[in-house]
Amino acid sequence: MPTTSRKADFPGLVGRDGQPWHYLDTAATAQKPQAVIDAVSRAMGTDYATVHRGVYGRSAEMTLGYEAARRRVAAFVGGREEEIVFTRGATEAINLVAYAWPDKGRVLLSQLEHHSNIVPWQLAGWQVDVCPLTGDGRIDLDAAEAMLTPEHTMVAFAHVSNVLGSTLDARRAAYLAHAVGAKLLLDGCQAVPRMPVDVAALDCDFYAFSAHKLYGPTGIGALWGRADLLAAMTPWQGGGAMIDRVAFTGTTYAPPPQRFEAGTPAIVEAIGFAAACDYVDGIGREAIARHEADLARSLREALQPMNDVTLFGPEDSAGIVSFAIGDIHPHDLGTILDEENVAIRAGHHCAQPLMDHLGVPATARASFGLYSSQDDIDALVRGIERARRIFG
Repeated sequence: MPTTSRKADFPGLVGRDGQPWHYLDTAATAQKPQAVIDAVSRAMGTDYATVHRGVYGRSAEMTLGYEAARRRVAAFVGGREEEIVFTRGATEAINLVAYAWPDKGRVLLSQLEHHSNIVPWQLAGWQVDVCPLTGDGRIDLDAAEAMLTPEHTMVAFAHVSNVLGSTLDARRAAYLAHAVGAKLLLDGCQAVPRMPVDVAALDCDFYAFSAHKLYGPTGIGALWGRADLLAAMTPWQGGGAMIDRVAFTGTTYAPPPQRFEAGTPAIVEAIGFAAACDYVDGIGREAIARHEADLARSLREALQPMNDVTLFGPEDSAGIVSFAIGDIHPHDLGTILDEENVAIRAGHHCAQPLMDHLGVPATARASFGLYSSQDDIDALVRGIERARRIFG
């Protein structure tokens, strides 16, 4: 993939000093292409109006654009528009299921989950069980099969780990969940930007993802859910737009997905979300997957000869490489790399149970996007070598 031309699509990749900025923190949030910026600007400017309630022309046009965005996001993951609930992000999407699913029993999580796929289940009163990992950092589905019982009503796994880049065998996870009568929710935040996703082929029941990791705006995400399952769930937030009729004696609710979208929606952000889907599909997710996997492999090959470097996760990680260097704290490494115009993530990556499992307080993480290139890896390696010299 011609990454040099793709870099030109992203104004944020130019450093404040005018030099290239080697952005390797896409797993936290992706830079935005000009096409998305322009779509958001138009939606907030010349096209702006509220949706659903206005009888004037621009409101009707914006309503059509907003619902077209829902259809576009649904198609991006192989779903239908009535199966897509717009949320503030994947975190809210998971909270929605945790609180609104009527059969709260036991939920099976894994050791590599993001806090957003741990804390909501705890707060909503579920009994949490934890599936271990394999030696190379994948969710151990053999262990999951042994652990699952009819008491489990939900399984919630990351499709791709935000720390290790390991990819779940989602179809097998669905089979195991369904075998005991449980539903499967997938946290797709790290999957949808870097690989094809078809919820029907995955056979999952819920799929949560966010726009900002998909080169779109912050403040919006989506929950895909099977239509019959969404219909079985009651609203978890109340307000305008999610109602059928309100009276002091009782209220009836709109059908899904509207019953889960209380209040004025994120109109502008939804338009940007759809534009990001268009941009990514214009490149091709198969091509993006190959490109990022090649870069991850290249970085691992560059780091492996350094005897003080510990690499985490599988050899075939999906665009994410986490590592530690001797006694250099990841925060110190990140600071030194920043001086070299290289941006990585340093910390526990909202996965403290995984850090405990790995036996480290934090890791350094380089994560690639469709705009990343070998030049970014070269700059990162130069910065690492400088840090090693500084710390002796």
